[in-house]
Amino acid sequence: MASYDRPRAGGTPRPLETGDTWWYAAVAGEAAGSFSTRVRIRTRRACLGAVLLLTVVYAGLVLTATGRRWGDAAATGRRADTAAATLLREHPSLAGLTTLSLVLGCVLLVAVGLIRKRYVPTGLAAGAVVTALAVTGLLQRYAPRPRLVDPGGALVPSGFPSAQTTLALGIALGLLLVVPYRLRSLAVGAATLWAVAVGAYTVAAGQHRPGDVIAAALVVLAVFCGLLAVLARKGKVRRGARRGPALPGLPVTVPLALLAAAGLGIGLWLLGDTLALPATAPYDPAELRLAHRCGQTLAAGAVAAAGLAAIALLRRVDLDGAAAPYRLGGPFVEAAGVPGDGELVGPFTDDLDHEIS
Repeated sequence: MASYDRPRAGGTPRPLETGDTWWYAAVAGEAAGSFSTRVRIRTRRACLGAVLLLTVVYAGLVLTATGRRWGDAAATGRRADTAAATLLREHPSLAGLTTLSLVLGCVLLVAVGLIRKRYVPTGLAAGAVVTALAVTGLLQRYAPRPRLVDPGGALVPSGFPSAQTTLALGIALGLLLVVPYRLRSLAVGAATLWAVAVGAYTVAAGQHRPGDVIAAALVVLAVFCGLLAVLARKGKVRRGARRGPALPGLPVTVPLALLAAAGLGIGLWLLGDTLALPATAPYDPAELRLAHRCGQTLAAGAVAAAGLAAIALLRRVDLDGAAAPYRLGGPFVEAAGVPGDGELVGPFTDDLDHEIS
């Protein structure tokens, strides 16, 4: 059997030899152990892991009385945190700037894609953002939770997950599909830091609890990992250059990694103390302030970790969509000669003198 033949149905598979390349597997990206398959497996696992963590956060912070009490204390503690309260009081324009930045982020995502003539990836990125927002809205409206009422007796609308954080982080991860390969880490890392700031503002302003921000980060990560798994399944990924986006992105990925590690580490360490709140009010202002700061660090660490995970999953993965080059490695090398760098060759010689067994 020739090196590039597909095995007959029901036949005995021929063991691969050194240098063999199955050209149809390179096109389809479905061969076991191929680059596309490896990307698909790890992005699919990341999607499932994000969904599992979202379920844990929902069960722990929404369905349990202890989690709800901690979330309420973190939201109430913003008034006891004099630094955050002073910042919001002296800069009331932060609310408008946050909304304006979200609008500009949407415009930037679409503009970069259109300028680079990446029409299909731009549509996919926008569709992923809309899907994440739709999932967020469905969870806010239909996810089971205890009925909460305000002092006036009105039903309190749910903020789980945070729509602002979903949009901000969705824009950040959407840049994965539209920016050039070498600038990907720099652009996505910087946008993720902006998404961290948006989530921190919503918690400091009392619009959302820390658990809402954490859940929003997991929703966006799950949606985009699912999209990347589909792209890998369709063979739309290829191996990137060794000198990829890692080095240009160090100015933002290093602070992002430190923020993720410090936020999650310190937040989980403080969480053990803040969960031991009494079941009924009044609470000590110091405990409320500690709960607020614990929630802020956890939320910031979760958003930073989500953006960093997306960058790490696509390490040396190019999404520009060009056909993956392959080299001739079978018995036709002697007849066709060794291809030069950048030269794409097929499995057959120029004189078409071949035989399919």
